[in-house]
Amino acid sequence: MIEQQTEKENSTTPFVLNAESIKELWSKTYNTEGKPDWSHILPYYDDNVYFRDSIQAIHGKEEFISMTKRLTDRSKDLSMKIVRTGQHGKNIFIEWEMTIKYKKSPSSVLYGSSRATLNDEGKIIEQRDYYDLWGDIFDNIPRFGKAYRKFMKKKFG
Repeated sequence: MIEQQTEKENSTTPFVLNAESIKELWSKTYNTEGKPDWSHILPYYDDNVYFRDSIQAIHGKEEFISMTKRLTDRSKDLSMKIVRTGQHGKNIFIEWEMTIKYKKSPSSVLYGSSRATLNDEGKIIEQRDYYDLWGDIFDNIPRFGKAYRKFMKKKFG
């Protein structure tokens, strides 16, 4: 269990990460100004967190924080819609739609999901993100998206 400071009581109360609380925390991460702020959720990550997605594998909280900063710096606008969450034991599953706009390109929607695994202290020790980076980005490029999907279907489908 993680202790969370409450403004009303000015004391610490136990806060348990679960499917609902992680949905709430992730929803607060992405603000209306297009620049996410992870500061409120970072305390729920273990110092030895392992993160993996389609393009990188990161070990440790400091590297994870650096990755979130790079993502924020690279994007002009970034938002996320949490579609649904679920939980099985210490594994929390999140389905999401992330809209990202880089500095000189149109907005792209990435459809994905994440699995966050909790350790015995209730902190995220592992996070695995699943998404089709290139397919979702290429879909927003006229004619190229169709060609990419046709190629993928022929080659792998």
